[in-house]
Amino acid sequence: MSDAPATTPWLLPTVSLWHREMTRFVRQRSRIVGALGTPIVFWLLIGSGLRDSFRMPGTDGGLNYLQYAFPGTIVLILLFTAIFSTISIIEDRREGFLQSVLASPAPRSAIVMGKVLGSASLAVIQAVLFLLLAPTIGVSFSVASFLAVLAALIVLSIGLSALGVLIAWPMDSTQGFHAVMNLFLMPMWLLSGAFFPASGASSWLSWIMAVNPLTYGVATVRHALYWGSDQTLASDPSLAVSISVTIGATLVVIALATRCVSRR
Repeated sequence: MSDAPATTPWLLPTVSLWHREMTRFVRQRSRIVGALGTPIVFWLLIGSGLRDSFRMPGTDGGLNYLQYAFPGTIVLILLFTAIFSTISIIEDRREGFLQSVLASPAPRSAIVMGKVLGSASLAVIQAVLFLLLAPTIGVSFSVASFLAVLAALIVLSIGLSALGVLIAWPMDSTQGFHAVMNLFLMPMWLLSGAFFPASGASSWLSWIMAVNPLTYGVATVRHALYWGSDQTLASDPSLAVSISVTIGATLVVIALATRCVSRR
């Protein structure tokens, strides 16, 4: 009974903000086109064009380009969903909703988690829909690999959503957010091993890819997707390292987003 007063003020605003994100998504179904349609078209066009002319260095199981780019496309869907969801922070500030939330007794950490969990839920749902296309390119997964991919997607979506909150919170215009997306978020994805492997890149690009946290997120999804098979990339980080870096980076970004929102 003594824990109820301390738990309820944090849980109620978190669930309320999460529910608001889900309701907004249902009413704005055109967001599916941007968050899910664009990565699929990108994957089909680039993957089909390079399928027979691009050979993966260090592959053990004859991985073609469509199969190689599949995990990276899943991460791109998570990234796009996080962008479209957290950009609404700027709209909420203009409409006065954000000021009302900040003036309420809700803890700032609850505001962050409500927004992050709402964005992450939408991202995982859309990523799983794309994951169902895996058998069409010869990628079969077991129940264990599916659950492993799902766990990786949950952690990654939370981290990317928190990163979106961290970027969008100090912004006062959507144009500024899109500028950051083009100059920071998209290059971060391109240099994550999603588009090309580090083993085939120049030395300075390989170094950037090695320090890019998203590289380990893409590697985690790839390891989980090809769980128990030999369709892996020799240049990818190991599964243990990938999971550790992904979880650590997610916790760091959540802490930074909470600190940013807590400032006046």
